[in-house]
Amino acid sequence: MRVSGIHHVQVSIPPGGEPAARRFYSELLGLPELEKPASLGDRGGVWFACGDQQLHCGVEPEVARSRRHPAFLTDDLDALRAHLLAGDVPVVDDRQIPGYRRFYAEDPFGNRIELLQPE
Repeated sequence: MRVSGIHHVQVSIPPGGEPAARRFYSELLGLPELEKPASLGDRGGVWFACGDQQLHCGVEPEVARSRRHPAFLTDDLDALRAHLLAGDVPVVDDRQIPGYRRFYAEDPFGNRIELLQPE
């Protein structure tokens, strides 16, 4: 028995946050939206593809700020930084980790998002 990978990561959004999630994750980060299964449609939220994995934005009454976060790989960190800044999304630099350049941003709900590019 073994765990073979990650299917999805979920971040929290408040009720009615779907349009802002679509703007951030689809328009700014370029993640294609996925259709949620009909069996889960009444819960709200929105899902996105990220390579072979998925990002699920799930509705919760309160979204608590946290250092927990997904980390997304990109092939052009500088262009992504410029695109986020042009979209009025602040970015924060942090210590670099071996083999990667990186920075952080926050989605409209305060979820921390790490963005990395292999060196």
